[in-house]
Amino acid sequence: MHHTCQHRTQQGVTLVELVIAIVIVSIAVVGVLGVLSRTSTGSAEAMVRAQAVAIGNAYLEEAMLKPFADPDGVDAEATRTAFDDVDDYNGLDDNGARDQISNALSGLDAYRVRMTVGSGTLGALPAADVKRIDVTVSHSIGVVMTFSSYRTRYL
Repeated sequence: MHHTCQHRTQQGVTLVELVIAIVIVSIAVVGVLGVLSRTSTGSAEAMVRAQAVAIGNAYLEEAMLKPFADPDGVDAEATRTAFDDVDDYNGLDDNGARDQISNALSGLDAYRVRMTVGSGTLGALPAADVKRIDVTVSHSIGVVMTFSSYRTRYL
């Protein structure tokens, strides 16, 4: 009698190989998701910073376009729509960015804008002829940016 030994070749993976592959893939996925999470957080902050720059520049430009001295002799007008000189912006505190007539700007309610106007020094100009304007824009995620400019009597 002649016996023929037949060897069957098994195909597939063992349970140990499968578990190792799952662990390796899981580690890779966790690493990639971590990078994506940090990237999306960074890009959100970049957008907030860009909006803060636009808001700060708009408020600063609005104040810079006002006269140095009060044209009607009545200082510290009560509402932003009545502001008629640079000093009137001192103490402005808006919760939520607003336009020049104090309407809330849609989607920008998480920003806070504060302004101070005081005397400043600029080169050889007398202090009485220089005002420093500071605009601080902050956002609820912790972004705080300050913008400053000088307004002189002799613009």
